[in-house]
Amino acid sequence: MDFQTLNLNNPAPAQSVTGAAEQVRCLIIGSGPAGYTAAIYAGRANLAPVLYEGMQPGGQLTTTTDVENFPGYPSGVDGNQLMADLREQAARFGADLRYGAATAADLSSSPYKITIDGEKLIEAESVIIATGASAKYLGLPDEQKYAGSGVSACATCDGFFYRKKTVAVVGGGDTACEEALYLSHLASKVYLIVRKPFLRASVIMRERVMNAPNIEVLFEHVTKGLFGEGVVQGATLVKKPGTAEEEEVKIAIDGFFLGIGHQPNTGIFKEYLELDENGYIVTLPDSPATKIPGVFAAGDVADPVYKQAITAAGSGCKAAIEAERYLSCK
Repeated sequence: MDFQTLNLNNPAPAQSVTGAAEQVRCLIIGSGPAGYTAAIYAGRANLAPVLYEGMQPGGQLTTTTDVENFPGYPSGVDGNQLMADLREQAARFGADLRYGAATAADLSSSPYKITIDGEKLIEAESVIIATGASAKYLGLPDEQKYAGSGVSACATCDGFFYRKKTVAVVGGGDTACEEALYLSHLASKVYLIVRKPFLRASVIMRERVMNAPNIEVLFEHVTKGLFGEGVVQGATLVKKPGTAEEEEVKIAIDGFFLGIGHQPNTGIFKEYLELDENGYIVTLPDSPATKIPGVFAAGDVADPVYKQAITAAGSGCKAAIEAERYLSCK
């Protein structure tokens, strides 16, 4: 549920925008399952929601192929089609869906000021932040080349497609170990590619990985590239890089999973909202509400644990309901 904004972590100040601001009752920032679901509920509640879709309308699901674990699609659904369906449903209930990225925010007082594309100022009575979290990648050109064709940043989402196949996971922390262990119950073999000579994960996770019979940990290996005809068929690694023992090795794999974490897209809000140590928005217990009245967070931007389309959609529903309650009391 990715929402890539322009200069998200180095935003221009909202007050630099000239011209009259547009007044909005409910502004939704982000267009993944959380944002679109919030728009559906806010539209049905007659909040006249305005939603800005960002640089990647539909979010991370638009980079996947079949989605098989979203309720209501017994035969699965293409990620792009799922998001198109949600978008159409939001539009049906009157949501104003717009292209544009949030580039700055001023949440110091109501109405809250959000700058779009560095030039348009929105003043909103309530704001639902659904900007998501972007998976971290190694930065290899092959990651883009094979996106949706063997490269994934979500084992829970895509692991099913690699049953009885060979896959690799990159990373040495808890995230990578969790991904490798999940995949070990589906794939016939899992390589865990670790840059350092040890795992950074917690003790219990290290033990589970080392005791898994079909997980092979490749310590002191870095990924140089991927290869294959149309789909991933293998990875080129460098063993013990920078040493006298450095050598290039190749492994045959069917899938390549990134397990190096996610970066929540919260840069423009960090001055005003409470964030955890990894940058996720902290909400009130059992609520999408933030510490600022009328400002809510939904989806992966406030979820460091589950990061699933269905949980994001559920939180978008809750955020819209809370926004309606907040606005009705004003």
